[in-house]
Amino acid sequence: MVNFKIRRDDEVIVISGTFRGKKGKVLSVCKEKNTLIVKDVNIVHRHTKSSAKESGGILKKESPIHISNVSLIDPKTRKPTRVGFRINKGAKFRYSKSSGEIL
Repeated sequence: MVNFKIRRDDEVIVISGTFRGKKGKVLSVCKEKNTLIVKDVNIVHRHTKSSAKESGGILKKESPIHISNVSLIDPKTRKPTRVGFRINKGAKFRYSKSSGEIL
């Protein structure tokens, strides 16, 4: 199992693939498949039939993207950064390796 350095509500940038350079907020993380869903990135079209609850049509939704294709954005410099862990007084914190700021 991978120790995930990116969590829900983090701001990330896509570093490879079709959506390279797009920024967005992480909506959910799937640890089993090493994927995450980023808002307004990797949009797919879903054709649905109408039912009693919903009307049919073409729906746009986000599709999962592999965690290796994204990088966390440093809140201080607003650039992609790597993430490290520090232990301080028994508590474990994530920090930005470029600026050293706690995330």
